[in-house]
Amino acid sequence: MGMRVIGALAAVVTAAVHLYLWFDGVRDQGTVGALFVVNVVAGAVIAVLVVAWRSWVPLLLLAGLGATTLVAFVIATTGGLFGIHTTWDSWYAWVAALSEVAAVLAAVAAAYAEGRFASLRKAED
Repeated sequence: MGMRVIGALAAVVTAAVHLYLWFDGVRDQGTVGALFVVNVVAGAVIAVLVVAWRSWVPLLLLAGLGATTLVAFVIATTGGLFGIHTTWDSWYAWVAALSEVAAVLAAVAAAYAEGRFASLRKAED
């Protein structure tokens, strides 16, 4: 259960950062503002699912949340995303990025600890 709690906390942190940024003006940035709301709601729902539902599905959602949010941020810092360009020059960028990496790692670690990759290990034997 430990890795699930860490993963849920990581989802809450990334959701909280996106909520903070939404109130800080991102809400006025068209598509990106709407996607921040989706991220906030998804992060909260996934955090609850990860600790309440002992299935592989919430772990997959957690890994997906972390990976897609981090990839979207990297795209926004390199070429722009929906016309929005940003940088790594803020505390919230690093907090969100680290929480998204933690979400992916916690999801994979929890899945492994729960034996979700057992069929892959048997195939190697």
